[in-house]
Amino acid sequence: MKKDEQKLGILPLENNPFNWFPGHMLTAIKEIKKNIKLVDIIVEVRDARVPMASGNKEIYYNSGEKPYLIVFNKTNLANPKAVKLWQDWFTEQKESFIFINALDKKSIKAIIKRSKEILHAHRLKSNGTASAKEKMSMMVLGLPNTGKSTIINKLSNRNATKAAATPGQTKIKLWVKADKDLNILDTPGVMPPMVHQQIHSMWLSAIHAIPDHIITPDYSACFIVEHLLKERSTAFKEYYKFESLDIDFTTAVEHIGKRRGCLRSGGGYDYDHIYKIILNDFRNGYLGLTSFELPPAK
Repeated sequence: MKKDEQKLGILPLENNPFNWFPGHMLTAIKEIKKNIKLVDIIVEVRDARVPMASGNKEIYYNSGEKPYLIVFNKTNLANPKAVKLWQDWFTEQKESFIFINALDKKSIKAIIKRSKEILHAHRLKSNGTASAKEKMSMMVLGLPNTGKSTIINKLSNRNATKAAATPGQTKIKLWVKADKDLNILDTPGVMPPMVHQQIHSMWLSAIHAIPDHIITPDYSACFIVEHLLKERSTAFKEYYKFESLDIDFTTAVEHIGKRRGCLRSGGGYDYDHIYKIILNDFRNGYLGLTSFELPPAK
């Protein structure tokens, strides 16, 4: 690796698998599978910017035994054109899904409405005259930091679970009584046992599903800068006041350092500080709407 690449944290992307799967996650998966029988429907929360890479359905879904709804959260941070492509693709796949923003009350109501529709359709398969079920219990699954706890809090209209900023924080199951007709089983955030492409691990690090001590901020921040330069993001340009995006990422990172005062007293740049600023700005949505992943090509 070149000297500039070392100080700027460039990660040569190869097709190497990535694994971050602490022991408590294996325990959590076993516990989740054991408790599926306790609920009427499974709701999996994913990040709308990486709809497939943030998913874990193959681990939990058991031949349609339980109805399954995929909730794509953080749609408000995703590229609308990419969201539309994914909506069309998942519809073609006959998947039960909904794209939402967990901070929007209408989105939260839509989760309940869609869940009841899916549950009723599932019941009709075995009993053509089945009536809609009034009471419903759901298990909520998701990778760390996809917004699972926020959704549960909004569904229950209180801080029933603490939305943690640290991936993998929730480590025990928790029943939450949302109202008289809805009980929710919260579960720990669980990663896939193996992320098969290194680029996917960078996506998951950018959205903070993977902790910053596993893939460090220098790699994640530089990946984000390169991505936004490649996408020619107008919001990225305006937020950091670039004159042009026809620059390399070294120039971009150092420009951000100058703008945000990340200069060392003895000269040079405080790169660690720059990386943290970029990550914080991106995760707070200040750098515009972006999507990392697009549907598979037909």
